[in-house]
This record gives sequence, structure tokens and C-alpha cells, in this order.
Amino acid sequence: MHDEYEIAGLKSGTVAPTGRMQATLAVAFERSGRSLHSGRHATVRVCPAPAGHGIVFRRRLKDGRAIDVPALWKFRESQPLSSAIRREGVLVRTIEHLMASLSALKIDNALAEIDADELPIFDGSATPWCEAIQEARRVEQPHPCRTIRLRRTVSVQDGRRRIKIGPGTGLHVTGHVALAHFGSIDWSGAITQESFVREIAPARSFGRYVRAMAGRAYGYATRKDFLQGVSPRSAALLVRGRVLGGIRVPGEPVRHRILDLIGDLALAGHPVEGRVAAFHTGHELNHALVAELMRDESAWELV
Repeated sequence: MHDEYEIAGLKSGTVAPTGRMQATLAVAFERSGRSLHSGRHATVRVCPAPAGHGIVFRRRLKDGRAIDVPALWKFRESQPLSSAIRREGVLVRTIEHLMASLSALKIDNALAEIDADELPIFDGSATPWCEAIQEARRVEQPHPCRTIRLRRTVSVQDGRRRIKIGPGTGLHVTGHVALAHFGSIDWSGAITQESFVREIAPARSFGRYVRAMAGRAYGYATRKDFLQGVSPRSAALLVRGRVLGGIRVPGEPVRHRILDLIGDLALAGHPVEGRVAAFHTGHELNHALVAELMRDESAWELV
């Protein structure tokens, strides 16, 4: 699939193995649930795919057509409070939690068939996706995995929001947010399969309760797909200095920002190796970093 949908800016030619082979799922899995923004029910079936296929979403339309939308940065479309891709007019949104889980668990090739335009949100975390992937099992393929390795630092900034990525072994992320009534919240560490499942995946989408309910009311009144599925069951909702239902993991808000970041970085089309420092980042800035990185071919190499 990467050959058919050429990744702009990626260098061609012979590459050296990075120490691991490409991988896909041993068997398909299916999950269903309510979506965060539309509030509608969606079913996703994630299937094994051949080497070089990449991660591709297949929308099943009501007219019987099936449109493939590769999870690549050049198909990215700006949408409120989510990551989305669009091809041939067909939208797939809120893909970040599944993308992060596939990336962290080193699944390079998969076909995700979906019967709606938005993936389920579940409890707002990536744990349901991780559990499904682990149950389906990872299987290696006889082709080396290529990795984007940083040669020098690339950064983007928007006011106090800033994010940068520089050379480093593996993927290491430092995140920082500061929230009223919570103060500064920080997390830093290497992103491995184990650390992601244990420390990052359980962190839920979060927001102020009053703002979330106002957003849901706005979406309902204007008939827009915006926060129609938000509730304490699908997000960590903040009320002054506490979280309704309690904190799931220490520093949950910054860990969730890192979860989203990992999913957004995956739209580069290959695993990214480097050290990331993210301050008050969100989807827009994450995608700006990926776009800047892909445009600046001198800043990285494909190995």
C-alpha cells in the first residue's frame, strides 16, 4: 500500500534493516461502540495485511462502495478535538487511539474496516484497542521494517504551545501541561510496548465538565457531530481540582496528550525514532510537526 500511495518526501532505494521485521496481526478482531463526536454506534474490524501495506482504513458506504483511506499525513484533515483523514471525499475521524496502539505494539500492516465515519471512543483510553491487538497476536513478516531516524531537531510552535523532535535512539517523549486547579503535570520516558500498555494507554481523553457539556449542547442544537458521545463514561471530566470518578493513572492529562501524540506521529507512515519534547501540545500542533518533518528531508533518514 505504501508503494501505491507514495509517501511524499520519503527516500527510495535500498535500506538497511533496523533490527526488526515488519509485523501484522495473526487474526482479525472486531470492536464496536459509541463514537465521541457523532454519538453514533460504529463497528471496526481490524484485519491482517501483507508486508508494505501500511495501516489503511476502509469505509463501507451505504451505496455498497468501499473506499480505502491510508493513514498517512498527506490525507490528514483538520477536525475539532480529533485526528482525521480524508480521501476521495470520504472521512475517517478519531483514529488517534487505534493508531497509537498499533504503532506502540509494532503492528505495521493492517486493514481497518469501519461502517461509519468515526471510530468508537470506548472509555476514552487506548486500553480496549491494546487488549484487542494483544488478543489477536502480533506476527512478523519476512520484510525488514524501515524507520525514520532524526538527523537534527525539527520544531514547531504556536504561542506557548511548542513541540520538537531531535535525534535519539528509539522513541522517547517528554510531555508537559499546566491546568488550573491541577498545576504543572509532567511525564517523561521511553515509549516501548510495555510502557505504552502500562503507563500511557489507560489515560483517557479529558476536558472540563462544564465545557464538555456546553459543547455537547452546542452540537445538539446545531445538528453538528461534536461531542455528542461525551460523558463521564467516555472521558475524564474535570471539575475544578478533581476528576469525576477519580484519576486512573497519575498525571492522566499529560499522559493522554502523549497518547494522542504517538497516534499522530504514526501518520508519518513509518516508525519514528527520536526524542520528543511537547509542551501544551494538541492534535493541530502534532500534525504541524509531522508535516514539517516530512517536508524537511534533510532532517531525517529512512533506515
